[in-house]
Amino acid sequence: MKKLINKVENIVSEMVQGIVATAPNKLAQVDKYNVIYSKTFNQNNVALISGGGSGHEPAHAGYVGDGMLSAAVAGPIFTSPTPDMIQAAINACNSNKGTLLIIKNYTGDVMNFQMAAEMSNLENKNVDFVIVADDVSLINSKADTGMRGIAGTVLVHKITGAKAQTGASLNEVKTVAEKAIKNVGTYGIALDACVVPAVGHKGFTLADDEVELGLGIHGEPGVQKAKMQPVDDFVTQMTEAIINHLKIQNGDKMAVLINGLGATPIMELYIVNRKVQEILKSKNINVVSTHVGNYMTAIDMPGMSISLMKLDDELEQLIKAPCDTLAFKV
Repeated sequence: MKKLINKVENIVSEMVQGIVATAPNKLAQVDKYNVIYSKTFNQNNVALISGGGSGHEPAHAGYVGDGMLSAAVAGPIFTSPTPDMIQAAINACNSNKGTLLIIKNYTGDVMNFQMAAEMSNLENKNVDFVIVADDVSLINSKADTGMRGIAGTVLVHKITGAKAQTGASLNEVKTVAEKAIKNVGTYGIALDACVVPAVGHKGFTLADDEVELGLGIHGEPGVQKAKMQPVDDFVTQMTEAIINHLKIQNGDKMAVLINGLGATPIMELYIVNRKVQEILKSKNINVVSTHVGNYMTAIDMPGMSISLMKLDDELEQLIKAPCDTLAFKV
């Protein structure tokens, strides 16, 4: 294993220090915690906090800033942050209007973020939460926890952050977040496994001519192994699955996110985007927002995911609203 690291046990803390050092006028770290918060956060707005295990960068700290998250919590690699870390983020923001936690649907994240909300509410902090479950590959699976939260979460951050920026109430911000979650779907594909630094080797093996459809961002099993094909074939299958799930119709408005999983060249992501846009255009679907790049990775996994969000007039306005973060700008 070759990694540009020092000690494995220091990866997350040194990463957090490096993120803050990138924008010291805008970002700060909570003392003794791997928590990053916005120094420009307006306490008269609802605070938005997300996070999870590290290894998905730029998620989630890359989305802290004006128009998106107020703070992000970075757990150990592929491991949920603890409730006290999440509480530290809530306390750092100290919003006068309350706090909304945006949680990806993984057992550890759901349990620890909900526990932090309960503990904070006992201290009269007014904390609520939403759970993102956008992985449409798992619709017909027997997974106990249901659909996973993956890259579509980034679009939920954008929508919800724009709503909070208007000065809306906690209930109003949560309502918009729930609408965004209901209207987003994601489908991913992996060409190979990633290497978790503490393990030192790949978590699974795919043959040279094999891919895995629906693989999770922590290396969880997908729903189907398939032989390598031209990328247009995979993109068509994945895009059609999302369209069917969201019941997208002729004339609908759409936001598109083409996400790399960490080791896929941007060149290939643009080839994916080309086909997605072609499919949507053929169905007379109006794409009003497109983002291509690495938004929610799986360390160094080769692969990508496609996220679509169906927009009404309110969601369109919010997706287009200005935001200023390290990894997402409008």
